[in-house]
Amino acid sequence: MSNTKSKLDLHLIFPCSDLAVRATLLNLSQKLADYGLSQEEIGSVELVLAEVMNNIVEHAYKDVQNGIIDLKITMEKNGLNFTVSDTGHPMPKGEIPMGNRALLDCELDALPEGGFGWFLIRDLARELRYQRRGNKNELTFRISVGLPEILDG
Repeated sequence: MSNTKSKLDLHLIFPCSDLAVRATLLNLSQKLADYGLSQEEIGSVELVLAEVMNNIVEHAYKDVQNGIIDLKITMEKNGLNFTVSDTGHPMPKGEIPMGNRALLDCELDALPEGGFGWFLIRDLARELRYQRRGNKNELTFRISVGLPEILDG
């Protein structure tokens, strides 16, 4: 009896809310574990997707009701490829924020509250691209993970 898994190909559409993002990440983490990804790889995927999807909740759909997030994940030899889409507000200036490293050499109560997200996304994701198509935002990227037993067969 073969223990080989089929190639991962997911398409998830869910409401734009903190709770839906959390549930999606939990569900996805289990699926990735089932495919043999290490905890470190799963953590990288979770971190990038949490930052991306939370930005959609907080910024793209700010003052918008009933937003939807569309997430596609495909497995390729070079890792996991992601496409995250929404119909919220476009990114400022129509481009991905730089995501500079936050300065942490200050007193604890003076630490910045945010600003780490795009730095982390840019650090962990490859081939990061954003485009606005009509009323739709589309962010694509790749995260390198080892998937030898699934793709070598």
